[in-house]
Amino acid sequence: MSSDQKTSRRNFIKLAATGIATTSISRNIFALEREYEFAGRPISQNDKIRVALIGAGGRGSDITSVALRVPGVELVACADVYDGRLKRAKEVWGDHVFTTRDYREVLSRSDVDAVIIATPDHWHAKVAIDAMNAGKDVYNEKPMVQKIDDGHHVIEAAKKNQRIFQVGSQRVSSIIYQKAKALLAAGAIGKLNMIEAWWDRNSAIGAWQYSIPPDAKPETIDWDRFLGNAPKRPFDARRLFRWRNYQDYGTGVAGDLFVHLFSGMHYVVGAKGPTRVMSTGGLRFWIDGRDVPDVMLGLYDYPETAQHPAFNLFLKVNFADGGGETSEFKFIGNEGVMTIGGAGVSVAKKAPEKEPGFTIETFPEAIQKEFLEAYYKQYPQRKGQDRLRPDAVENYNVGRSYNDTYDHFVNFFGAMRSRQPVIEDATFGLRAAGPALLSNLAYFNNRIYHWDPEAIKINGEAKS
Repeated sequence: MSSDQKTSRRNFIKLAATGIATTSISRNIFALEREYEFAGRPISQNDKIRVALIGAGGRGSDITSVALRVPGVELVACADVYDGRLKRAKEVWGDHVFTTRDYREVLSRSDVDAVIIATPDHWHAKVAIDAMNAGKDVYNEKPMVQKIDDGHHVIEAAKKNQRIFQVGSQRVSSIIYQKAKALLAAGAIGKLNMIEAWWDRNSAIGAWQYSIPPDAKPETIDWDRFLGNAPKRPFDARRLFRWRNYQDYGTGVAGDLFVHLFSGMHYVVGAKGPTRVMSTGGLRFWIDGRDVPDVMLGLYDYPETAQHPAFNLFLKVNFADGGGETSEFKFIGNEGVMTIGGAGVSVAKKAPEKEPGFTIETFPEAIQKEFLEAYYKQYPQRKGQDRLRPDAVENYNVGRSYNDTYDHFVNFFGAMRSRQPVIEDATFGLRAAGPALLSNLAYFNNRIYHWDPEAIKINGEAKS
């Protein structure tokens, strides 16, 4: 591998002080580098990290497939409450994979080094704490927890057991977000004052109308285990296979999608969280028995810190957007706008006005003339300037084949080997999940919540 290939990634993420745009980065270079080197050293066949999947639904299966592409990783066990998914695990990953309905049997195995937790949200904290108490490292899907208070117990368990714990919001490992972080720090948009982000969809699957298998029945599903600490209910396959639609098991659009936006933004800006949380929305289109909104808007106040100026954040999710699925970030400063979307990041700049302009129409004609003579001595007239276009646009793209989930697992497994902390640890994870979960509370309770991002807790009484 040439030295140019080895440095291509570093060149992409370094500070863009020169303002020269990188138009394309080959994903193949990164893949080639990791094929022969991982966490700074070669990987031998005897140096395997053995993982288990707990919760083999769509997301769990997808990310496990990505994890197994990382050199030196193998799947040894899988737990799920639906027998069909256990059968499918063997079909996909081999008969050697141990399968069970009871995740505790996975945690008791000595051949499991780490677990990937992709259960419904109401199980995240319980399984994560049990896993760390059993000596396992943990990759925990977002949101880190369903309830804010549970997050502190997860933080304590990670510290007590000295476990590597990483939340699965992969943007903190993305080279796109690393580039955005560098650009912002270099002053590419001047002083940040506002951030807008949205994640809109317009499809049944996008709105969590997932398929229900025809053999879904009490004989093939451990219903009581699925319910866990949620309210007891008669068997209802919809609640298992479409659990995101219900407050008993999920966290709605805020916990599923806002939390991605929080984690990515916190990483780019260096923020710990807002001090005030407001939200609104409603159930506008998907009237299918769900008890969470399909449209949600959130407003957040971020205070000035040593890392960043004060700014406001606006988040939006709409599950019935006729424009189709779109997701974008806009970081707005006084000198430009940085946008993360698609397969890269761009910066659009418009130079600050060189003159203040004037409002002299109400002055007497003689005074207007006197004013203009003095004005144009100080600010000579400019002609032909197109004020509708930015003075410059810089684009940094990696191509649509880039997979930040892969990079996120590379960082997780690298930390397991080095025992060095990850960026998105339990504290970072709760700082992203906290304001997302507060967005739900603000919506359902029709209140404004005050938040302490340092202590990661509700600050004082909620105010209407």
